[in-house]
Amino acid sequence: MRGFVTALAITAFSTAALAQAVPVDGQVTKINEAQGKITLKHGPIKNLDMEGMTMVFVVADPSMLNAVKVGDKVKFEADRVNGRITVTKIEKAT
Repeated sequence: MRGFVTALAITAFSTAALAQAVPVDGQVTKINEAQGKITLKHGPIKNLDMEGMTMVFVVADPSMLNAVKVGDKVKFEADRVNGRITVTKIEKAT
């Protein structure tokens, strides 16, 4: 039984590690500071199993919107936070 529990814990940990956010290339197409939202044209978001598209995201922290402007090429990370797809990190691409 102990071996089964250990194997189950290792599997759960491995699955969680695979689902971690990875940087995604994108471009800012719109910013809505009042609602804490950003529209990004982006490539595939592997950890969310999403194809590339243009979509609106909420941001984890509204101050993140001050770091970018419309037209900027960015690298960002997104994840599900409280059931919503949320940008958790964003920076201008170099």
